[in-house]
Amino acid sequence: MPCQLCDRDIERLTVHHLTPRQHTKRKNQKPSPTIDICSACHRQIHKSFDNAYLAKELNTLEKLKAHPKLQKFILWVRKQDPNKRIRVS
Repeated sequence: MPCQLCDRDIERLTVHHLTPRQHTKRKNQKPSPTIDICSACHRQIHKSFDNAYLAKELNTLEKLKAHPKLQKFILWVRKQDPNKRIRVS
């Protein structure tokens, strides 16, 4: 199954809430829509941005793909072996 962010074919994907659960739980709202992404992309998103920024600015797949910091990571990670664990920074 392909990662919705980097398009690599990964056996096991993780669920990423487009609006972090921390923001929806506090307001007693139901969880936001989700995307299925690889663990490398998921870890990079949370390492690069805090939940407030994610909730306000990067709350769609299109916005995530368009962010310059993630575009650079996506171009790089697409070249990596999908069977190896990727270190994020």
